[in-house]
Amino acid sequence: MKSLRYTLVTDGGSDQALLPILDWLLRQHLPDTAFQKDWADLRGLPQAPATLTDKIVDGVRLFPCDILFVHRDAERESREKRVEEIQAAYKDARQRIPENRLPKIVCAIPVRMMEAWLLFDESSLRRAAGNPGGRAELHLPSLSQIENLLDPKNTLYDLFRAASGLSGRRLKQFRPQQYVHRLAEQIDDFSPLRCLSAFQALEQDIARVVVYM
Repeated sequence: MKSLRYTLVTDGGSDQALLPILDWLLRQHLPDTAFQKDWADLRGLPQAPATLTDKIVDGVRLFPCDILFVHRDAERESREKRVEEIQAAYKDARQRIPENRLPKIVCAIPVRMMEAWLLFDESSLRRAAGNPGGRAELHLPSLSQIENLLDPKNTLYDLFRAASGLSGRRLKQFRPQQYVHRLAEQIDDFSPLRCLSAFQALEQDIARVVVYM
C-alpha cells in the first residue's frame, strides 16, 4: 500500500479539527493509500513564528510532508485574497526550505471560520457533547445558511451548550471549545458539505495535487 504524509498549518489551536475533514477528502481520492498526518503545533517553539511564511517554514522543518495544507479562515476577506496571501507566503518560504523537502501546497480556507464546516450533523454533535440521548431542540442552521453565518464559532459553542443538557453551575463550567475536535472526529461522512463553495474549492485543489502523488 502506498503511503502519504501531510501536515496542517493553522491559524489557531482549535483549527486542528480540520484534520478529520482532510482525512476524509484524501480517502475519497486516494482510497488505497495510508496517511500519516501532523498538525504543526508551533506554540512551544523558543521563538514563535511571526508571519505566515515563518509558520510554513517551521511547519515543513519540524513536520516533513508530501502535502502541506495551509489553513486561513476567510473571515471578512474573499477566498481569493486568502489564496493570494498563502501563495505569496509559500513563495517566500521556498527560499528557506531545501528543494528536496518542498511539499505540494493546498489552501484550506473555510468561509469565515472552520467551525462552519461542523454545523451539519446533529447526532455527532450530541455525541461529542457527551449527551447522545439529549432531547433539547438544537436548531442547526441549514446547509444553505452555513456560509452566511456571521459567527460560526459562537453558533457552534451555543449548540454544544444546548446539546450538553447541563444547567446551572455545571453549564457555567462547560467549555465548548474543548469539544470541537471531538465533534470533527465523530463525523464519518462530510459529503453534505460538497454543496458549499469553499469546500468544493478545497476538494478540487486536493484532486489536482494527488493526481501527481
